[in-house]
Amino acid sequence: MTSTANGQTSLGHGYYLEDLSPGMEASVSKTITDEDVRTFAALSGDVNPVHLDDDFAAGTIFKKRIAHGFLTGALFSTVLGTKLPGPGCIYLSQTMKFKAPVYIGDEVVATCTISAVDTEKGRVTLACVCSIAGKPVLEGEALMMVDRKPTSQ
Repeated sequence: MTSTANGQTSLGHGYYLEDLSPGMEASVSKTITDEDVRTFAALSGDVNPVHLDDDFAAGTIFKKRIAHGFLTGALFSTVLGTKLPGPGCIYLSQTMKFKAPVYIGDEVVATCTISAVDTEKGRVTLACVCSIAGKPVLEGEALMMVDRKPTSQ
């Protein structure tokens, strides 16, 4: 990482298309906190009481508050934008299938694995999974646009 003139941190450029191949993977881990859920609710406007109200959530099938599905899914963006393919890639699409709830205090591991590289179109497809203690809670597929290596002048 390098610092820019305004004090922000730059990760540099991630992988180039030519450096990627099926099977490559990267992960991030995050423990979901009450502050995360409340901040996500404020940012997104999703103030569904199943996320914010203990008494309300106690009366649901979950029995306690759950994290927003898209908060969990945002961990895919963390992997893709910072690790694989990394800085410089552009999200084109993301599917998500929610398999189980995520509770406050759960440690979520998001893993993205390259399943296909389309060198002609400059696209990379990745299988994405969020898991808790090895159990998938969210699965999906991402399609990313990835830069080619710069050509020498």
